[in-house]
Amino acid sequence: MHEVLLIPADNSRLIELCGPLDAHLKLIETRLGLEIKRRGNSFHLVGSSIVIKRAEAVLLNLHARAQREPVDAEAVHMALQELQMQDESTQVSTDTDAKDEMKVRTARGAIRARGSNQTEYLTNVRTHDLTFGIGPAGTGKTYLAVACAVEALQAEKVRRIVLVRPAVEAGERLGFLPGDLSQKVDPYLRPMYDALYEMLGFERVAKLIERNVIEVAPLAFMRGRSLNDSFVILDEAQNSTNEQMKMFLTRIGFGSKAVVTGDITQIDLPSSKQSGLRTVIDILRGVQGIAFTMFSSRDVVRHPLVQRIVQAYEASTPDDQG
Repeated sequence: MHEVLLIPADNSRLIELCGPLDAHLKLIETRLGLEIKRRGNSFHLVGSSIVIKRAEAVLLNLHARAQREPVDAEAVHMALQELQMQDESTQVSTDTDAKDEMKVRTARGAIRARGSNQTEYLTNVRTHDLTFGIGPAGTGKTYLAVACAVEALQAEKVRRIVLVRPAVEAGERLGFLPGDLSQKVDPYLRPMYDALYEMLGFERVAKLIERNVIEVAPLAFMRGRSLNDSFVILDEAQNSTNEQMKMFLTRIGFGSKAVVTGDITQIDLPSSKQSGLRTVIDILRGVQGIAFTMFSSRDVVRHPLVQRIVQAYEASTPDDQG
């Protein structure tokens, strides 16, 4: 047993930390595998020494966070996730100010990197003209790329944002969708719209799209263009062919920055087509001015079930998946 005394004994902060009916404490108990007994601002942790150390770090982190912002179930999950991302041999830091250093500032607040890979990814995007973020769903690849684009636009480092996605049929036929071509591909681009709405607000995004400051387009529409002074993001790049990938990468103009994101385990191309993202890893690795960040299941920042699903697929054989 180990006692953790949270100072100051601020009831409002303790209420935020513990959650309704101690729901947050129960979540920590379940995720870390220990028992937490609380009396006032005194917390008694019962479990192995390693688990106790990790639980103490989470409690101190959340107690400090409760001073400046509300603590909900998602905040508890993220605190636990950040802890898991750290190397077991590295001393766990409870200095929340140090963790807040790598931030992307948007009109609706700051977005913080979570874990070493996200921090490396943001550093690469800011210091390289071309960055690849490759890994499973839920690791924040697209969201952070859009955040960096919004930050660059607000700082007037670029004049526009161009968001690109391959419109590949993932089991559905585009021809059966209602509307013209633009309306048919719109659902494929929806995730990037959602990220923009969250960071800038619906009305501002609509105005910027109307003025062509933000452009959202299918990959096929990029041929023949030269993009200067732009922040260009190619999302779901695993569904681009070798020819499309080369075409996209050669669109980059002066004063532009490009980010390519994708998951090579979720390719929807026909079996006769090679993924341009899978091929480009070998071709461009080591080229000056280009950076690669490789995410894994431990970097998943969505619901904990998503991480377990990704890990299960990684552990299975191709025969199991087919």
